[in-house]
Amino acid sequence: MSAHKKLKLEHPSLAKRGQGRFKSPLIPPDVTSGGKLLSVKDKKYLWHPFTQTSEWEKEDILVINKGKGNYLYDTKGRRYLDGVSSLWCNVHGHQKAEIDSAINKQLKQIAHTTMLGLTHPTAIELAEKLINIAPKGLRRVFYSDSGATAVEIALKIAFQYWQQSPRSSLPATRSPDINRGGALRKTKFLTFSNAYHGDTIGSVSLGGMDLFHSTYRPLLFKTIQAPSPYCYRCTEPRRVQCYEPYVVHSPFKSTTNNVNPPCLQKAESLIRKHHRSLAGVVIEPLVQGAAGMITQPKGFLKRLRTLCTKYNILLIADEVATGFGRTGKMFACEHEGVSPDIICIAKGITGGYLPLAATLTTEKIFECFTAPYEENKTFFHGHTYTGNPLGCAAALANLALFKKENIIRSLEPKIAYLKEHLKKFYEINNVGDIRQCGMMVGIELVSNRATKEPYPVKERVGRQVVLEARKHGLILRPLGDVIVLMPPLSITIPELNKLLSVTYQSIENVTVKPGPEQYLKKAGW
Repeated sequence: MSAHKKLKLEHPSLAKRGQGRFKSPLIPPDVTSGGKLLSVKDKKYLWHPFTQTSEWEKEDILVINKGKGNYLYDTKGRRYLDGVSSLWCNVHGHQKAEIDSAINKQLKQIAHTTMLGLTHPTAIELAEKLINIAPKGLRRVFYSDSGATAVEIALKIAFQYWQQSPRSSLPATRSPDINRGGALRKTKFLTFSNAYHGDTIGSVSLGGMDLFHSTYRPLLFKTIQAPSPYCYRCTEPRRVQCYEPYVVHSPFKSTTNNVNPPCLQKAESLIRKHHRSLAGVVIEPLVQGAAGMITQPKGFLKRLRTLCTKYNILLIADEVATGFGRTGKMFACEHEGVSPDIICIAKGITGGYLPLAATLTTEKIFECFTAPYEENKTFFHGHTYTGNPLGCAAALANLALFKKENIIRSLEPKIAYLKEHLKKFYEINNVGDIRQCGMMVGIELVSNRATKEPYPVKERVGRQVVLEARKHGLILRPLGDVIVLMPPLSITIPELNKLLSVTYQSIENVTVKPGPEQYLKKAGW
């Protein structure tokens, strides 16, 4: 059946032809050279991630076919500021000449070769450069192709490490805790509520987001879960405001420096209680991204590092979202001088060009897997596209740009601009909390600011704001009713101004419902 016939059957009132093109303003003429309507074909053949199909099939979908700088272009030539870095991964903008050139150069050599029993130059060079910029003590690089696989690898490495670790590595004060096979009973992981580490079964087991993962609970292994430091929605009966350097403070909050918040006390209690069985503590440093940009009190991460060292537990840092400059430093761990035992990186590693990820470990961990083959201590894990040469070439060009353009230092005025101008959002009554860590921002919308009551789920307020912003040339994606701002690090101050002003107007238009003349007024930036 032709695309036009399908459209005519499903939407007879919209399927009028005129000189070979659809005239309806509701169905855009996204036509290829072959005359096929892309939006119809999309709805016929594709299944999109994290997307409710019943809504998608009714929507006037956006088809992106080009990117240039910090902008995306649809098939009708309309331009949109990329407000979420194409899902938190684009660093230097689209069509960055240096990365384009590096990929093209690598294509003339080889597009892919396995790393099972072989190696190649770009994987070797990239590993060296990653070790040079990573937190101190990380010495080995294991490649994969997504954030979830990087975490899955960390999970398996940590688990196997403790099965193969010599007992002599245990503190002298610890009594032996041995199972029937002689291995240490360090097989569990401490995780945090609201955590998100990916969508493979192992990474989902480490997560704490029921919305995404409750369906799969029978498939998952159990973890020991500590409360996340969600300060805005702290449920402690005796509320003490933690020191939150990553929250844009409003007149509606008090600010008291609480260096030992209740959530940290509970995590410490669980670590003390279960340390003999804990293989690792897994955390998103400073910011729980997918949970709604939930930021941690100052010192939270550093204290966890101290506890893991004290009780001989591996600290696993999931820097998939926070790595490569997003927080204002190359890695979020640097803010508190923390070196994890294992770090997971992806997203920004190639500048947002190609799927590549890496799991970095200490030499001590690596050595536990080095033995005669017959001892079966090999790490039996790998992916077809592990260490893909094109991805590694893009990553090398990405890291070169960080140095050449002094990206980290260039972020300082942009972060300051964001922090100052985000305060204005509190003028909107339905803005409950604003969280910012570097270039990562979450604006939480509520039905009632005084009670912090959320909007009913069916209202899809966050979704409404995103669709409103799209009308004015800005691409966003919400996390429930948290509006996320995470632009490419290459965004300019004028572009930041557009990002903020359109977001402000879109939130105001959806939540306040002003008339046209009020909506078109200047936002006052």
